[in-house]
Order: sequence, then structure tokens, then C-alpha cells
Amino acid sequence: MSAPANRWRLDRQVSAAVLVAVALQAAAALLWAGKASARIDEMQRRLEAQAPVAERLARLEAQAEASRQSLIRIEARLERRDGR
Repeated sequence: MSAPANRWRLDRQVSAAVLVAVALQAAAALLWAGKASARIDEMQRRLEAQAPVAERLARLEAQAEASRQSLIRIEARLERRDGR
């Protein structure tokens, strides 16, 4: 039996332009990955720097809600007193 005629084969000759193009693409990919990593690191540093601020904001929101509830109770008492 003979091999099929439509079988593909790899040529062993590669031009210098193809090698340069592949090398440039690899270098560009590495540069892009490095910049992406640097951006991720910067965002992580910002997030870590904002963690105390976020915690403080959560505490302030809880205090504001407690103050709001106290004010509602005070207003209700005043309205009951004035209604007598």
C-alpha cells in the first residue's frame, strides 16, 4: 500500500525572516506579560493600602446606623411626650 497523496509534511528549511518574526513575537509576548504582571502587582499594592480605609469605613457606617436608630428612638419619645 502506498501513502496517501494529501499527507502533509514539514519542510526542514526555515527562512531567517520567519525566525526573526517568531523571536520578535516571543519578545513582545514576554514584554506584555511583564507589564501585565507589573499592573497586577500595583493594583494589589493599592488594594492592600486601601484595606484599612475600607475597614474604617465599615465601622463608620455601623456607627452612623446606630446613631440613626438612636435618633429615631429619641424622636419617637419626643412625639409621645408632645402628644400627651
